[in-house]
Amino acid sequence: MRYNNTYVNLDTRLHHEQPPTPLENPRYGHFNTQVAQQLGWTDDNELMENWVDILGGLYVPASFKPLAMAYAGHQFGQWAGQLGDGRGLLMAQVIDNNEQPQDLHLKGIGLTPYSRMGDGRAVLRSTIREYLCGHALNQLSIPSSNALGFVVSDTRVRRESMESGAALMRVADSHIRLGHVEWIASFAPDLLGEFTDYMIDTYYPECRDSDVPVLAFLTAVVERTARMIADWQLIGFAHGVMNTDNLSITGSTLDFGPFGFMERFNPSWINNHSDYTGRYAYQNQPAIGHWNLNVWLPHFMRLEGITRDTLAECLAPYEATFMQYYQQELCQKLGLPHQSESLALAFEWLTLLEDNLLDYTNSFRALLGLISPDEHPYERQLLTTLIAELDEEAQTVWQDWSTRYTAQVQSLSVESAIETMKNHNPVYVLRNSMAQRAITAAEQGQLEEVNRVFELLANPFSIQDIATDLDTTPPSPNAPQKPISCSS
Repeated sequence: MRYNNTYVNLDTRLHHEQPPTPLENPRYGHFNTQVAQQLGWTDDNELMENWVDILGGLYVPASFKPLAMAYAGHQFGQWAGQLGDGRGLLMAQVIDNNEQPQDLHLKGIGLTPYSRMGDGRAVLRSTIREYLCGHALNQLSIPSSNALGFVVSDTRVRRESMESGAALMRVADSHIRLGHVEWIASFAPDLLGEFTDYMIDTYYPECRDSDVPVLAFLTAVVERTARMIADWQLIGFAHGVMNTDNLSITGSTLDFGPFGFMERFNPSWINNHSDYTGRYAYQNQPAIGHWNLNVWLPHFMRLEGITRDTLAECLAPYEATFMQYYQQELCQKLGLPHQSESLALAFEWLTLLEDNLLDYTNSFRALLGLISPDEHPYERQLLTTLIAELDEEAQTVWQDWSTRYTAQVQSLSVESAIETMKNHNPVYVLRNSMAQRAITAAEQGQLEEVNRVFELLANPFSIQDIATDLDTTPPSPNAPQKPISCSS
């Protein structure tokens, strides 16, 4: 690998250098060959032969520079003060085979000075959920952290009950969060200029060509964040805990703990059992992204030439960027161009889904069975199931909408619409029940289901023989949508 360990050279107030605390008897969980190849990990015999011990904390290669980062943040809208890497270490930074920076971050590997009341460990169930979700988002072309792999162990960890400890090697283009700047503003304001230069030079070097690089950088972060959240909304993904310390400066999905992929379409769905007010409900994510950035940006007024007015100009593109991207891609999910007639049909479709609690993923995919039933028998069956769930009044709404939609598609190009819809509407997402079946088997020492789900999610837009009916079956319309625990 091409190491590029630069964070370790920053002011020591920003981090704490330490080795990992080993897990007891770490063993193979799963290894992501695609990520390993991207990093150049597979080209290094030392890394390949020792990857289980590396992830288990037993072995630290000489080129690794493990450290825990300090950061702060607003959690559920309230200032939380100093936070930081409480159970993870930034092990190394590299330049991957795509010439992009990547952080290797080992999660679940012991106490750090920032652990607060935690134990520094991660349990198997949350490790598997993060591993599969990062993989799923990447294969859906949504910017996100991924993972090199995970290990299981004999270490016992107490949560609501005693559970198996595990560790995950998370890979992300950056682990710098909005909360890093919040920490600096509160505890080391003299570092803001230096740290801002580091963020620009490392992650946004193109901004150096701007008349005011800092403002160009801030605008770029705003726009990337808006597009990332639009991607979430389009695929039906709910992050669950959009605190400022969980949003990356690169607009990549990070720290999704109690996440969920939408099944029955309910925009007010709350998937985090600790979110008592619904602050981070699916429908609120775009507004929360704006709120977080609005909290973050004023800290840069400490820098020369940065004013409240110029920062307002940086934030201004957020809504337009989000709406343009979301609306354009929503039309693409219907196989239609971005125009007023298409948008009207798209929003009517979402209303039909919401009013009848139809499955989000299956319903969009089922439209292939409407416009091309003979060539798409799987989708034709999805459509039959969908229509069967509608009552008489909803059937009338469906007939009217489907007639107008079909006419719109046929007035353009059916072939082009089919190709576009296939590339924008997955067959498979990581449903909670799918993840839980993999977790239950893994807790019994059987990791075959983790591998099957991993392989299934590697090609989410294609119908696969390894799939089962359970992979695409939503809960019943009357079943409560159970939130996910933050305990991990």
